Amino acid sequence: MNEKLWGGRFSQATDALVEKFNASIEVDKRLYASDIQGSIAHLKMMANESIISKDEAQILIKGLGRVKSKMDNNEIPFTDSLEDIHMHVEDALGEESGDVAKKLHTGRSRNDQVALDVRIYLKEETKHIIQMLTDFQRALVVMAKKHLKIIMPGYTHMQRAQPVLFAHHLMAYYEMIGRDVQRFGDSLKRVDVMPLGAAALAGTTYPLNREYTRQVLGFGKVSENSIDSVSDRDFVMEFIGHASICMIHLSRLSEELILWSSSEFAFITISDAFTTGSSIMPQKKNPDVAELVRGKTGRVVGNLVAILTTMKSLPMAYNKDMQEDKEPLFDTVDTLKICTAVYTRMLPNIEVHADRMKAACKQGFLNATDFADYLVNKGMAFRQAHSVAGKAVAFGLGQNKELNELSLAELQSFSELIEQDIYHFISLDQMISRRISYGGTSFDNVALAVQRAEKELDLS
Repeated sequence: MNEKLWGGRFSQATDALVEKFNASIEVDKRLYASDIQGSIAHLKMMANESIISKDEAQILIKGLGRVKSKMDNNEIPFTDSLEDIHMHVEDALGEESGDVAKKLHTGRSRNDQVALDVRIYLKEETKHIIQMLTDFQRALVVMAKKHLKIIMPGYTHMQRAQPVLFAHHLMAYYEMIGRDVQRFGDSLKRVDVMPLGAAALAGTTYPLNREYTRQVLGFGKVSENSIDSVSDRDFVMEFIGHASICMIHLSRLSEELILWSSSEFAFITISDAFTTGSSIMPQKKNPDVAELVRGKTGRVVGNLVAILTTMKSLPMAYNKDMQEDKEPLFDTVDTLKICTAVYTRMLPNIEVHADRMKAACKQGFLNATDFADYLVNKGMAFRQAHSVAGKAVAFGLGQNKELNELSLAELQSFSELIEQDIYHFISLDQMISRRISYGGTSFDNVALAVQRAEKELDLS
């Protein structure tokens, strides 16, 4: 019992089951590098302020270096009796440096220590995720540029609506992932706050130079309120919230890749390297990667619900409930990274079937809106033109013909304004070319959008 750092007040040993229940080491052991980095900065600050001697600081800093090396190589066993990564590092430091290691914890608490560790960890992971998402954007832009002229059906309500460029569709995801990058970048400002020195909740009587510690650790600012410093997990909730939105974007892409690769659509073929087979049906080629990304979205959204629920009723300041913040955070980081990485590798290996996409545009009256626009250009009010086009569609359905397959005489029965040039006006290339409003799907617009993206990503 006396091995516990907090055991002085207790007269009974911790129940073995409670020891297991209370421990977080299996989850927070991945924070060891962050914990050691924070401890080294704390030692440098204490030596600078003469709270401990410079010689003591040097002994402990060198000892922490050896501890990190051993942890890097999995040479230090983890045990529930030491509860968390902080106590494991301190215990290992004692083995390396002797009794002077007991001075490491001067002027701090595990409450501000874990807040620091998580922030150090999340700063680096957020930067890494931003880079990974940017790489994914590059894959989207490269794919869009490769298929600039391919026309596909655009959908609303999962019904064929109007023709669009396949590249335009891909660039929609470029914009969506761009917003994810912006969100993560903005949230970094709120992660980049140094809480060490808040101690348990009230600050400390030692003359800590928190600004010095901030500079050593490279944080943007020092936290302002000691209570908020140890109780704040907004930055964790915000990160998982942003990750949930990002995963939903990936899930929407997953759904389309799954549909497009089906025999009913046959718009694309996903590489064998990113698909799997059936244990019973030899002919099957399943889009398992896309399905897994779609499925893993649920666990990330679940992680958001978990952290929000954990924090929703906690009084100030630190509560043991907050030990549950790391599992959803770590799982979210891992899930988002693997999903982003696998899609970045998968996209360039997708084969696009342009003929199949174009053929799909020729069925379903995708030129009905342009038929109405033709009449508007001839002087008819749009509401009336919409009605005329609708009647022409109904007639075409009855004849099992598309609008462009009806004879000129048949079309003229709906309006005397219709002339031979109607067929050119409602052709696929013309429908694409006329979508010139900013952000529309015209050939020129999409080419310029790809060029802008190449410049933003330094691809040109």
